[in-house]
Amino acid sequence: MEALDFFPDSPTGDFCDSVFRHFSKSDQEGSQRLCATVGAMTQELKEQNLPLSPIAYFGATCSSLDRVGSEPDSPPHVVQSLATVLSLLLPRIPVAVLKKKGDFVSRMVVTVLRLNSVTEVTLTSGLKCLAQLLIAGDKVNWSDLSQNFGVLIGYLTDSRSKVRRQSHLCIRDVLQSLRGTPVLAPASEAISNLFERFLLLAGGSNANSSEGVKGAQEVLYVLDALKDSLPLMSMKYMTTILKYYKTLLELRQPLVSRRVTDSLNVVCTYPNIEVSAEALLDLLSFLAVSVSASETSPVSLAFNARLLSSGMMKVQSLNRQLCVIKLPIVFSALKDILGSEHEEAIFSASEAFKTLIDGCIDEGLIKQGVDQIIHAQSDDRKSGPTIIEKVCAIIESLLDYHYSVAWDMAFQVVSTMFDKLGYYSSYFMKGTIKNLADMQSLPDEDFPYRKQLHECVGSALGAMGPETFLGILPLNFQANDLSEVNVWLFPILKQHIVGARLGFFCETLLGLVEEMKQRSRRLGLEGKVFSSRSADALVYSVWSLLPSFCNYPLDTAKSFKDLLKPICSALDEEHDIRGIICSSLQILIQQNKRIKEGKDDADSAEICPAKQRAISHYTPGIAGENLNVLTASAPQLLKLLSGIFMKSTVDEGGSLQSTIGEFASIAHKNVVRTIFKNTMERLLEVTQQAGVAEASNMQVDNSSSKSSLSLKRARLIDLAVSLLPGLDEPALNLLFIAIKPALQDVDGLIQKKAYKVLSIILRNQKGFLSAKLEELLKLMIEVLPSLHFSAKRHRLDCLYELITHASKVDSNLRRHEILSSFLTEIILALKEANKKTRNRAYEVLVQIGHEYGDQDDGGKREHLFNMVARGLAGETPHMISAAVKGLARLAYEFSDLVSSAYKLLPSTYLLLQRKNREIIKANLGLLKVLVAKSQAEGLQAHLASLVEGLLKWQDDTKNHFKAKVKLLLEMLVRKCGIDAVKAVMPEEHMKLLTNIRKIKERKEKKQAVSSVESKSHLSKATTSRLSRWNHTKIFSDFGDDDTDDSDVEMASGEKSKASSNLKSKASTLRSKKTRGAEKSLPEDLLDQLEDEPLDLLDRHKTRSALRSSSNLKRKQDSDDEPEFDPEGRLIINEGRKPKKVAASDPDSDRRSEAPSHFSVGSSRNNQKRRKTSESGWAYTGSEYASKKAGGDVKRKDKLEPYAYWPLDRKMMSRRPEHRAAARKGMASVVKMTKKLEGKSASTALSSKFMKLRKIQKKGGKRKR
Repeated sequence: MEALDFFPDSPTGDFCDSVFRHFSKSDQEGSQRLCATVGAMTQELKEQNLPLSPIAYFGATCSSLDRVGSEPDSPPHVVQSLATVLSLLLPRIPVAVLKKKGDFVSRMVVTVLRLNSVTEVTLTSGLKCLAQLLIAGDKVNWSDLSQNFGVLIGYLTDSRSKVRRQSHLCIRDVLQSLRGTPVLAPASEAISNLFERFLLLAGGSNANSSEGVKGAQEVLYVLDALKDSLPLMSMKYMTTILKYYKTLLELRQPLVSRRVTDSLNVVCTYPNIEVSAEALLDLLSFLAVSVSASETSPVSLAFNARLLSSGMMKVQSLNRQLCVIKLPIVFSALKDILGSEHEEAIFSASEAFKTLIDGCIDEGLIKQGVDQIIHAQSDDRKSGPTIIEKVCAIIESLLDYHYSVAWDMAFQVVSTMFDKLGYYSSYFMKGTIKNLADMQSLPDEDFPYRKQLHECVGSALGAMGPETFLGILPLNFQANDLSEVNVWLFPILKQHIVGARLGFFCETLLGLVEEMKQRSRRLGLEGKVFSSRSADALVYSVWSLLPSFCNYPLDTAKSFKDLLKPICSALDEEHDIRGIICSSLQILIQQNKRIKEGKDDADSAEICPAKQRAISHYTPGIAGENLNVLTASAPQLLKLLSGIFMKSTVDEGGSLQSTIGEFASIAHKNVVRTIFKNTMERLLEVTQQAGVAEASNMQVDNSSSKSSLSLKRARLIDLAVSLLPGLDEPALNLLFIAIKPALQDVDGLIQKKAYKVLSIILRNQKGFLSAKLEELLKLMIEVLPSLHFSAKRHRLDCLYELITHASKVDSNLRRHEILSSFLTEIILALKEANKKTRNRAYEVLVQIGHEYGDQDDGGKREHLFNMVARGLAGETPHMISAAVKGLARLAYEFSDLVSSAYKLLPSTYLLLQRKNREIIKANLGLLKVLVAKSQAEGLQAHLASLVEGLLKWQDDTKNHFKAKVKLLLEMLVRKCGIDAVKAVMPEEHMKLLTNIRKIKERKEKKQAVSSVESKSHLSKATTSRLSRWNHTKIFSDFGDDDTDDSDVEMASGEKSKASSNLKSKASTLRSKKTRGAEKSLPEDLLDQLEDEPLDLLDRHKTRSALRSSSNLKRKQDSDDEPEFDPEGRLIINEGRKPKKVAASDPDSDRRSEAPSHFSVGSSRNNQKRRKTSESGWAYTGSEYASKKAGGDVKRKDKLEPYAYWPLDRKMMSRRPEHRAAARKGMASVVKMTKKLEGKSASTALSSKFMKLRKIQKKGGKRKR
């Protein structure tokens, strides 16, 4: 039996009760005897009328144990029980009592421990008692503690594991209590002397003798004890033991080394201890040097990596200078661990790399290396590389082919180094950037880490900035062949540029744009259309970098004036890049406004280091200067953007409007007022012209002129509202007056724009809304009769703003009146044919529910729910079904309304019996929501009525919704169980329930057969909670559209994608790469390189070998090998015509050349593919046709014969009629199998040919 150190007292606080609660249920004999002993003590204390307190039990136990211990033949079980009771009592005894009785108790315990027939439990209990006495006693004189402490350390090497382990724990607890006292040093010295003695005994004896084996075993026991005690010892003796550790590591014995490293790991991870940095670093350095690359244990490699990381961080906190000196040695050891093929070791090494880079490399170390490099550039360098240079060289070597298995982790380490070095990366990591660029050219089949590579390159770009980066790795626009331009850099540049200089973009990149434009024009004149378009694409790619350069630029105030002219020119002349320029200007204004207002861009822990550095350069003062420059350019840009906006297309309007609004928000009021005034004057003029055109419409058909005027009016209205952020109150009132007549305009476009403008005003100008609330409410009612269907969505936006603002008024009656005025219109909008309008109506209804449910004055959503439910009394099916859909949406969004929805079930059952599909469909959707949102307990109460209501129909509409009813029953079975549904199912419908049960069982069997991974993916995908309303899935009347898990999807929203495990993906790639290592460098490749052996340590040779290996694997004479022209274009040869190689002309552009009528295959018949259906093209499989018989035959080096069906892009169309046309004929494929048996693929596909033969046969018979 193992006694507990401490267990909680019983509620009564009685010690006897506590012991019985813990040990009475145990079947062990020792536990039963312990309970009997405590029970006897309790009875004795009661007989003597003594209190049942811990001190009374303590006195009784000590007297009994003293009497029993003095007898030489005491029963071991009695001593064991009494010793256990004493160990349980001591933590409950006051410290003053223990100090007073400490000598007596300690002598008694020592006497018990020295008995001949002592058990293991007695020994462990006695050691606990001695430890408790040492912890509670005075800690001034070592002589008072030495005897008991000597007894504890005497059991350090006991042969019994439980006793030995208890001794280790007791020494740890005692040393913990001695920290900060004068007796810690002698206690540590006693342990150190014991360790030295056992080391001498083990080293002096013969290894093959029994004494040698025993001595070695005792050393291991002491090492086990030091694992817990070493961090608690005094610094002097801890240093002594660490020196002995180095000697033990030199033995290279796994059992010894493991214990030493375990103890060392505890020292490195223990907080707030004093340890010699020199001794610890010396030990870590030896460990780093001794790390063997041939180590086969992944656990040991991973542990060593973590130990080196924690150890160096401990040394860095003690002595930074010493830590820095040994960094290259430790990094080399981690590099060897990273080169292993074990996933755990690779991950631990990469984490250690990143920890040491962040923690041990500081700005002083970096600047020291930079100064050395700068000094070496001016003079001949005689000194060796600095520490930071050595570390960077080691990091760069991780990109060698030897570490290809761990390239994904190596990229992370390199990225961390770039982030740490920052701008100074260019001094140390130039070679690394070039190596990363070389790796980009590796083929995809041999390089699965393309994404990680680009992220690493992006880290380098963000660290050193685009100027320095492009100086090391240029875009190569000067190349004669445009295919040699590093276009792969553009996505990286767009994503990772931050904190750059706008001046660099103006001076350098725009210069490249001009050169490339001239080159494009020259190529166009030469007739090379394809090359000319490629040059134009490069121009666009450079312009696409402008938003990134506007992301916290360092020189906005200085360089924006230089950028203004090319921006204005590009906006006016090049419409393709207007969106790019507009987004760039918006970024500039928004970022500076946020910083000036004191708003943080993001949490510093969530943004990249490059962005943190860029934001650190910004202050409210700098942001104010930047805004002043932008404000100065606002008149010119506003005038230009307004003019472009009036001429722009619909696609460009959105970005232009947003940009105009941003500049209006920072421009001077008089500038915005002038532009707004001109806009309103033009709007008045165009409106008058439209009125004249409308009046003359009866006489002359001028529909085109009227349409043009409508578009112009709409543009002017959009332009006016774009200036809203800079308008004052009089201008805002003028805009409102101008759009009031447009709300009743007969032109749907104008009315739609007017409602859109009004919704924007109400959303952004709360003061205007408060001042004109009553006028706006009256206006909304007046213009309703003339509402155009296209304006309904924006009208709903206006109604939402009005209702939510009205929800804040004081009068409950007024709130009710306003909501009642427009709620019916919102409910009817749920039935709109336009999807956007319908979805917006659902959103408005939910938002109103949130507003009314969040009120502090007692507002409740149930009131809104009841108002919507009044629509069930409507006269038309349209109104009834709309109200039901509104109720379903509210119940779906707000769980507290589900109970209210259950009250409507009787009405729902009555509506299901009406012969109207519109009403039935809506009510089934409501029932579906209730079943999905309710818990099983809530459904049980309504289960009988639900089943009865679903199966009660007697008319023909039941067949129309049969699949949906079955789905609802399946949902009830999943929620409540098959037995509960069976209990309430009518007898005549039991067959349906049986069918549902069989389908469920079949599905469960399939899931059981599936892999564990797929099942875990399913569970993850169906348990997340996302409130996503799916109108079509809930109210669809087509049963086939509902899946078996539709209720689960409805309750949990869209199925969330299972989170992918980064480590598992990387390990999968590595395992594939390891298994295919021989295939990466095939013997065929080695045969090609017989003149020179392949050096696997040479990075450039191995990469070139990898690139060429893919070509060696392919058959050069394969008919399926694609053919490319010199510019990389795919050449397609029709039929089986032989390939002809034309003379290559470097100055020609084949795509630009017109086809000659003398060339082979240029005729219309040869170019035209065979049409096999009404909607697509396909090859006929003629290469499999037999020349001697019917049917298909197998060809050598070809796939087996197969049937062709044309792929048609209309299959992906959103329109059902297009998909139906694309699938036309597919249904007859199976039916025609028997008829076409024995035919070739080409004959089978030529259905027109078959029809023609039938016609010919009929014609022949008639002639006869």
